[in-house]
Amino acid sequence: MGRLFGTDGVRGLANTELTAELALQVASAAATVLASPDSGRPTAVVGRDPRASGEMLEAAVVAGLTSAGVDVLNVGVLPTPAVAYLTADFDAALGVMISASHNPMPDNGIKIFAAGGHKLDDEVEDRIEAVAVGTTTKRAPTGAGIGRVRVVPDAAERYLQHLSTALSHRLDGLTVVVDCAHGAASAVAPTAYRAAGANVIAINARPDGLNINDNCGSTHLESLQKAVVEHGADLGLAHDGDADRCLAVDAGGSLVDGDAIMTVLALGMRDSGELVDNTLVATVMSNLGLHIAMREAGISLITTAVGDRYVLEGLRAGGFTLGGEQSGHVVLPAFGTTGDGVLTGLRLMGRMAQTGRPIADLAAAMTTLPQVLVNVKVADKRAVAASPVVLDAVAAAERSLGDQGRVLLRPSGTEQLVRVMVEASDLDLARRLADKLAGTVASV
Repeated sequence: MGRLFGTDGVRGLANTELTAELALQVASAAATVLASPDSGRPTAVVGRDPRASGEMLEAAVVAGLTSAGVDVLNVGVLPTPAVAYLTADFDAALGVMISASHNPMPDNGIKIFAAGGHKLDDEVEDRIEAVAVGTTTKRAPTGAGIGRVRVVPDAAERYLQHLSTALSHRLDGLTVVVDCAHGAASAVAPTAYRAAGANVIAINARPDGLNINDNCGSTHLESLQKAVVEHGADLGLAHDGDADRCLAVDAGGSLVDGDAIMTVLALGMRDSGELVDNTLVATVMSNLGLHIAMREAGISLITTAVGDRYVLEGLRAGGFTLGGEQSGHVVLPAFGTTGDGVLTGLRLMGRMAQTGRPIADLAAAMTTLPQVLVNVKVADKRAVAASPVVLDAVAAAERSLGDQGRVLLRPSGTEQLVRVMVEASDLDLARRLADKLAGTVASV
């Protein structure tokens, strides 16, 4: 079998690839690796997004944890960053979030946090996998040693109180449309923004278990763009299914992506003295325009592999205070251990309120260079990405661009896809090269 863990936890088609049996095994294994009974009875925080399969998988995860002697604090439907925060707040040994984030409803996933709400590194994931697949013995207590389950009725309130401490400026006078993706933030995101003083228009905020990410949220911005213009709002914010992402739309309906959001926040934190060593951490997917904008602003840019856990590793290694991804994962370590879309929305609007400037004006500090991304479905993503034919095609494209662009080809961390990305000063050139590379990838 392939490695269980991808870029962000264990993910797959619920009840076929990610079964209840596998969820139980992974949860029990995580408890064995992360929850030591030597320091007292360990606890785990468990949350989920609203997708229907989450109910089944939650039951399996709870069973796996309690079978390993871990007490469960069930926080219900909440964003992934809320589960990370509550794992630290309750001093739990681990946290488990059941979500496939921005993926379609039939998918689901299991994200695991260590004590303190931190994402796992590869070595810890490998140890959990060894237990899950049976190569390492797991604990099996009996009698009073079996874990118990408690529902946490004030979990959302605890998270909202935490968010309020991160508010940089009141939002009175701002009107925002928030697209909740029929996901985990459908209740807490509008509540948090209203509590901060904003006039909030919530759309796609009625989850029924089947409609999560369905033509809405951060992967489908059309309804948000239309609503912002229709309501004459100052901006729109789009979250994904588990609300660890935030993308924005300006008053005219134009996209403000994660790179532009990081630009706005980095400049604000530089001015306030919060940006440690005047350094931003981003991934290799960030646009060249971000690199240029940061250089012109006197801000260093460190790049990492794709995935907010790699951004987090970069942030922790240097003690830095801001990082993120073009996709809308933004990490502010002073307030959270993972990407938090609602927190990002609060800080972004706080900068608007503080300066009195519209988001389009703030985001104009960065000019996005033309970027074309093509996702190619393949049978074996890693074999295709390492193919000599594909590597030769990449090298040829790089020679065509010279120093006026770049090529990035990588396997998806969550799906059987190879992602082909080309940036160039000319959009037509970027599109031609990306299409040609995608054709090569598809033919291998």
